[in-house]
Amino acid sequence: MGRLIDYYFSFQSPWAYIGQQAFHDVARAHGAKVIYRPFALLNLFSETGGLPLAKRHPLRQRYRAIEMQRWRDKRGLNFHLKPQHWPFNPRLSDGVAIAILQSGQSPEAFTDNVFRGIWEQQLDLADPATVAELADRAGFPGAMLVEQSGSADVEAAYEHNRQDAIAHGVFGSPAYVLDGEVFWGQDRIDLLDDALTSGRAPFRADI
Repeated sequence: MGRLIDYYFSFQSPWAYIGQQAFHDVARAHGAKVIYRPFALLNLFSETGGLPLAKRHPLRQRYRAIEMQRWRDKRGLNFHLKPQHWPFNPRLSDGVAIAILQSGQSPEAFTDNVFRGIWEQQLDLADPATVAELADRAGFPGAMLVEQSGSADVEAAYEHNRQDAIAHGVFGSPAYVLDGEVFWGQDRIDLLDDALTSGRAPFRADI
């Protein structure tokens, strides 16, 4: 039986987008099952001491821009550093991803479409029609999922993901959790790969 990786991510995060393909390549190579857990990133920041980009020191903002260009080249991607409709409220697209999960299906194709839509195509992901179209392209009933995205069941799952993230020690996006060990950031995918390859016991902070 393949191992489980809890994938905590936000569509707001460029780093989740940058690492999306590399992460799934590693998971597939090891036959690992990915448990998708979209969560409200800004809410998590406020609880764990993180800051939204606009509130960070200018030195940190400038370095982030440089890092994004480095990783754009490293991953062979072509995306905008400042997409037209970013930042945005990701609740709608997050809710559609959760509704797909609740239907018993994988949202991978939808998440791929959303990430590309934001960072490559500069689409407005706060627009229900846009989100529905991206779901349609992934083979899902977009209009129905957009309607379901605001349901009480989806909202409860969204809140559960936030609480679960904190319980697992997650404080940013993306975070990959393997056997309780957090790998934060798409630049830790190689370390996740190493852990899966070796089969070692998870590292703990309480040593």
